[in-house]
Amino acid sequence: MRLLVYEFTCAEASGSASWHAEGWAMLSALLSDFEAVEGVGVVTLLTPGCRGDHAAWLAAHPGVDVWPAETLALAEALRRVDAALIIAPETDGILEERCRLVEAAGRLLVGPEAAAVALTADKWAVARLWRAHGVPTPWPTVLADASGPPAFPAVLKPRDGAGSIRTFLVHGSSDWASLAVSLADSLGHMIFQPYVRGMPASVAFLVGVGGRTPLLPAEQCLSADGRFRYLGGRLPLPPNLAERAIALASRAIACVSGLRGYVGVDLVLGAAADGSEDVAIEINPRLTTSYVGLRQLAEANLAAALWAAGRGDRISPIAWRPGVVSFAANGTQESGGRRVGGDRRPDDGGESWP
Repeated sequence: MRLLVYEFTCAEASGSASWHAEGWAMLSALLSDFEAVEGVGVVTLLTPGCRGDHAAWLAAHPGVDVWPAETLALAEALRRVDAALIIAPETDGILEERCRLVEAAGRLLVGPEAAAVALTADKWAVARLWRAHGVPTPWPTVLADASGPPAFPAVLKPRDGAGSIRTFLVHGSSDWASLAVSLADSLGHMIFQPYVRGMPASVAFLVGVGGRTPLLPAEQCLSADGRFRYLGGRLPLPPNLAERAIALASRAIACVSGLRGYVGVDLVLGAAADGSEDVAIEINPRLTTSYVGLRQLAEANLAAALWAAGRGDRISPIAWRPGVVSFAANGTQESGGRRVGGDRRPDDGGESWP
């Protein structure tokens, strides 16, 4: 079976340098792993610049079939494959649109259904769903409907944003006044939420017919400049925090239908040891950068399990190696599980979407 692995920044030459670095980290990890999955012929779409930048890697992976993105549109590529795995930001419907192309082509979508992508991309809609099911989350207010500025401190972000794009920590009225002017044209599409202190964390799941299989929970390392830029992660969490993270993340995705394959959940783990201050932040209906760390600790090929989940097969139990893995947003590893990120900020000041 021929599988197209599509990553937005590598296939469309879109986004900042930091976007591309994160996109390539996910894409190259997946391509390498799927190359070893029996019965799967893996292909991808790459721009000329991406092919040139990563020529050495591509030469070392002859089992990966590379198609030129400048002459082959996604819709045409889908006619030549049996299945597709899509990695793209939810912003402006980018991920949803490409998932609908896969569905319209009658190909197997190795990931959440387009309808589930549309729902989870809308942070206001997800919050309403979570409230109905008793999942704790900072309650968002749509700025277009607000009668006044938010209570402070608050987090301002797009209603359909991905990662840290146009995301701001608003400390007080002066910050708010400045942002209200600079973002005047887009405020109607933004929300604010109460700022919650705690440890940013994430849990990825493989979702298939056999249920939801949690992978190792990770700590997220974010910038300390009030922009929440994703700098990397560290996994696994200590057992007590991992148990809390899995419990809350499981509740967060249980109420969403149409999820399949790899799904990530972002959380904040509060100070209370019993987890009573933990909150769910958002669902990522796609592969996330945590994959580059998870694959290092998985005893078997993690892509094989992802393939099984996406096809609707039962997922075999996943065994994990002992140890701790730290990874930067661009996929690079740091030895000994040393924490990455912390208070460091991206060198290029770019935005991050995973």
